[in-house]
Amino acid sequence: MVRTMLIYALALALAASALQWIEYKYLTRAFSGELYIVLIAIGFAALGMWAGNRLTRKTAPPPFAINEAALDALGISPRECEVLSQLSAGLSNKEIARALGISPNTVKTHVARLFEKLSVERRTQAIRKARSLALIP
Repeated sequence: MVRTMLIYALALALAASALQWIEYKYLTRAFSGELYIVLIAIGFAALGMWAGNRLTRKTAPPPFAINEAALDALGISPRECEVLSQLSAGLSNKEIARALGISPNTVKTHVARLFEKLSVERRTQAIRKARSLALIP
């Protein structure tokens, strides 16, 4: 951070020296003041974006971890957890049955039990609640 501040200070000093070098008094008569204001604003904006990019840390979000305590508290089985993750992918009962190798009626039973355990009435509510409890990513 100190290094970035020193670079920022050096850039400001160079800009000030450049203004004196190009005979500031002569140029202020030749061009309007608005032009200088715009040029200085562009310079400071570019310098601010560069410094902001350097000073802010880019961290990756932590990997998703299933909330095992909530699974145990709600009594959700591993198979119901698999059905719930397939629900969150937007699959129908038949597609879930094919993906998990079970019958569509078994999927309906798992979905009904999930609705009871999560105290919801719709798939979207179940997915929203499961995400809020960190049961699915």
